Amino acid sequence: MLSTRDLVAGYDERTVLDGLDLDLPADAFTVIVGPNACGKSTLLRTMARLLTPRRGTVLLDGTAIRELPTREVARRLGVLPQSPLVPEGVTVADLVGRGRQPYQRWWRQWSSEDGAAVDQAMALADVTDLADRPVDSLSGGQRQRVWIAMTLAQDTDALLLDEPTTFLDLAHQVEVLDLLHRLRVERGRTVVAVLHDLNQAARYADHLVAMRAGAVVAAGPPREILTADLVRDVFGLACVVVPCPVTGAPLVVPAYTGGNSAGAASLSVGGLGGSAGSESVGGAGGSVGSAVTGDPDSSTASVPGARPTTGDAATPLAGSHPSKGL
Repeated sequence: MLSTRDLVAGYDERTVLDGLDLDLPADAFTVIVGPNACGKSTLLRTMARLLTPRRGTVLLDGTAIRELPTREVARRLGVLPQSPLVPEGVTVADLVGRGRQPYQRWWRQWSSEDGAAVDQAMALADVTDLADRPVDSLSGGQRQRVWIAMTLAQDTDALLLDEPTTFLDLAHQVEVLDLLHRLRVERGRTVVAVLHDLNQAARYADHLVAMRAGAVVAAGPPREILTADLVRDVFGLACVVVPCPVTGAPLVVPAYTGGNSAGAASLSVGGLGGSAGSESVGGAGGSVGSAVTGDPDSSTASVPGARPTTGDAATPLAGSHPSKGL
């Protein structure tokens, strides 16, 4: 649905993306990950037509997006940028209602359909109780949910969200990601989001895009591409990748880097214990020796299904859902 061809983009004299080719699948939840300043937000802004590329093309369903009328793009792409500005004195209901602007005409103003879309969007984002509050009186997390509600009120087939979990506590992060997951599964929406939490990305994404220095290093299903080698190449982080004990999705466990000696280092994830001098992952009671040194060759499958160098994941638990057991 969304593609880039030979895309070059940047700011002032600095080039961030240089000749980027990328295809994002329709009806999927795509998450873009990578270190700070690698070009994630620049890519999203360029695809959303918020940043004009210096060269190359962004395609929306095969058509160059710059050739489409602005109103048509707004009806097909909902966009939540980083840190949007809050209009002074505007209430939550008013701001969410602005998501309906692409559907307004001089002969057709506010309708019952618009009201229903706003009510539904506020309910989905859990901000209905805030409807009459001024947006600038809300906490950062509440504001973020209001902006998400406005994007939902736009009722588009695709959503582009730049760090939608920013300012949210863990419970609301999960709620937002669950919501995006449901929109993809139940309503067939295409969702593209930039996230910093690699484990949340692996848990929710159908399609993962890993970027470094303005280029795509790997793209595909998380279970196929998320390996210890990829994490080291993209983030410069030694780690072990094991199956999540709840969903089977790849779970990244950083190597121990504390000041204690390697023989005393122990990190227990899951609380069920492991051998001394190793990292016990997922509560499986076994050791992953390379988690201390970051050497994937010394890792063993003492955690059932763990394959740090390939990222292969164990079969998910029956009836598991991305948010359960986080």
